[in-house]
Amino acid sequence: MTQTSHFQQLVAAALAQQTPHRLLFVFAAVALPDAPTPEQRERHRLGRGGTLTPLMCVDKAPEDLAGFDVFAAEAATAGPPWGLVFAAALAGRDGYAPAKPDIDRALENMVEAVNTGAIQRFLAFDTAGDPVVFD
Repeated sequence: MTQTSHFQQLVAAALAQQTPHRLLFVFAAVALPDAPTPEQRERHRLGRGGTLTPLMCVDKAPEDLAGFDVFAAEAATAGPPWGLVFAAALAGRDGYAPAKPDIDRALENMVEAVNTGAIQRFLAFDTAGDPVVFD
C-alpha cells in the first residue's frame, strides 16, 4: 500500500473544498546568520537552524499539481536553489477561485511572515517534499 504524502494530502484537501482554492507557496533559502556561534553552525549543519530568506513565490490551482517531485523540478528551473517551501491555501468566494489581487496580497503577507519568522500557520516542506516541523 502506497502512503499518501503530506503534499498530496494538501492538494487533495484543496480539491475537496466546495469553493475553488489556490495553493500559495513561498520558497526560502536557509542560511547561517551573520557571525554564527558554534552552536548555530552545528544546528544548521544538522538541518535544525538558520535564517530564512524568501526567494520566490507562486500560486497554483490544486489540479495543476501532479506531485511534489514535478513541483520541485519546476521550481528548480524557475529560480534560485531553495531549502524550504512554505504552503498555504486561499479560498475563493461565491463559487469562484480567488481573484488575482487577493492572491497577490496573500503572497505578500506570506513573504512578510517568512521574513519576520511568523511561520507557524504555514505548512513547510524540505526539498524532498518531507514536512518540516519547527520547534
